Amino acid sequence: MSQLDRVKSLHPCFGAQKNKGRIHLPVCQACNIECKFCERKINDYENRPGVSSVIITPEEAIESIKRALELCSDITVAGIAGPGDTLASEGAIQTFQLVKERYPELLKCMSTNGLLLNERAEELIALGIDTLTVTVNAVDPKIQAKIISGIHYHGKKYSGEEAAKILIRNQLEGIKKITTAGIVVKVNTVLIMEINRAHIKEVAKAVSKAGASMYNIIPLIPQHELANCIEPECSDIDGARQEAEEYIDVFRHCQRCRADAIGVPGGKDYGEQIYLKRLAVKDTFSHG
Repeated sequence: MSQLDRVKSLHPCFGAQKNKGRIHLPVCQACNIECKFCERKINDYENRPGVSSVIITPEEAIESIKRALELCSDITVAGIAGPGDTLASEGAIQTFQLVKERYPELLKCMSTNGLLLNERAEELIALGIDTLTVTVNAVDPKIQAKIISGIHYHGKKYSGEEAAKILIRNQLEGIKKITTAGIVVKVNTVLIMEINRAHIKEVAKAVSKAGASMYNIIPLIPQHELANCIEPECSDIDGARQEAEEYIDVFRHCQRCRADAIGVPGGKDYGEQIYLKRLAVKDTFSHG
């Protein structure tokens, strides 16, 4: 069985059967990109990416896995999707080192914005990450500059097309390194009708060429600086998917999960039972 087939058989985000679950471990708070559509929060009521009820330590993450498996034996994936970026701090790497030692049977799944992927790819390869999701919203700096306000990169803030060029280069080069090592890569793109709708084919073509094997188009949730943008309709998403399918396999059942989701997607969520500190409050996230 190839690595891609193994991932597809065990990972609900890669087409596994409906009885396969995941645990998201919210160990990453800091982020290094200011996306205009992203508003990361600590709360217990919003069901979307970038939201968690609590930030935990790597050691707490391992205890959470133990308790989650007792409640839901269908969990096959240990994932880290924020709520900050997984490579902007050391929480994700440290957590996956512990997962590798104590739960080697679980797939190790990471999501990242890709800003540091090129330079940290060897760490992920050595760690034995099974699958990586990279959010690539544009491969044209002019378009990317309309989606991000700036990046924080090696102690300096960049903005505009300069920031966009750095981000795009690191994303595509990082994907090449990761896929060459046999790690399965899925790319997420946030569909923003006013900004990147006509650009989807180019993104799909570029990430496929870099080695990604699956593509996921996520409709924008209008908020933050893009609160006045329209939310894509089903027909918009379908049209974008059809264009992308010319170049890459397209994922069609994304649940837009929280960063602390636990269980089988679409089924019962056990997060509230595991992360007991859930509070309906907003937190301030750091960039660095």
